[in-house]
Amino acid sequence: MFRSFSHSLTPMTSRLVGAFCALALGATAGTAVQAQGAYPDRPVRLVVGFPAGTAPDQAARVLAEQLQQNWGASVVVDNKPGAAGAIAAQEVARAAADGYTLFFGSTAQLTIAPSTYSKLPYDPKKDYAPIAQVASADLVFVTPNSVPAKSIKEYAQWAKGQSVFMGTFGAGTLGHFGAVEFADAVGVKIESVHYRNTGDALIGTVNGDVKGVFGSIALMAPQISAGKVRGLAVTGPERSPLLPEVPTFKEVGYPDLQFTAWFGVLAPAGTPTAVLDKANAEIVKAVQSAAGRDKLERAGFRVSTGSRQVFNDIIRDDTARWAKIVKQTGFKALD
Repeated sequence: MFRSFSHSLTPMTSRLVGAFCALALGATAGTAVQAQGAYPDRPVRLVVGFPAGTAPDQAARVLAEQLQQNWGASVVVDNKPGAAGAIAAQEVARAAADGYTLFFGSTAQLTIAPSTYSKLPYDPKKDYAPIAQVASADLVFVTPNSVPAKSIKEYAQWAKGQSVFMGTFGAGTLGHFGAVEFADAVGVKIESVHYRNTGDALIGTVNGDVKGVFGSIALMAPQISAGKVRGLAVTGPERSPLLPEVPTFKEVGYPDLQFTAWFGVLAPAGTPTAVLDKANAEIVKAVQSAAGRDKLERAGFRVSTGSRQVFNDIIRDDTARWAKIVKQTGFKALD
């Protein structure tokens, strides 16, 4: 048989217990604040889903260099290419939620892949806590010189009543779905020709095998300057410093044709808010610094950063946008 005993505490004992509990709780809270305030106190790993030398890798390395200078702690870019970036995405999703393993995610991995793949090894909505957008790589629409059009309006008039071969830098990519959105907006009919990469698509455009393609400004700008292709409009909100003579789609009457290959930093879901807030502040500071901005712009990027909520909204809105276009095309990637 169990017996229950009830003891009442004397006033003095109650005060001593209360003081002890308050002291213990205060010490615990102080330790937590101190730990968060010290972040980072060891190397941070920035996981990139694409090989060294690619656009996301270049942007990640600029960010890592600036953060390392500001933090005084190592920031290691860890390339985990494969499966269209899914290997890196999955690894970060399964990492400890402590802020020391971060994901350098892209438009393709976070907003297009959920619609093109029937099954992903990660969930962009549930597995991550967005920290900050970092940079964007705007695209430019180029045509071969054989096309007698020097503006988007002239291109639409020229293409009217025919089916135009439109190059892309790969099936299921931003260039693919951006071209579909472009065709709908300007009222032309296209037949997509999917190349392995932007370089091959550029060659096909120069040769006149396709009558237009969306490509990264960094790659296309030298070819436009050399007169090998003609740039008609850029997809960003403003003109590019690399192509100051090429107008935006908004300028030529198509404000909804703004899309970009953006990159940003995310942490595993469950990462403490204090860590997320500090990482956001440091990332914004890094890319908006004179050195960070200069390096990104010289590499062909546009600095596009802001609050955690802004980045979260961009992911949400782009996911809905590309889901609509993917559904329209009926495209499905091979799992």
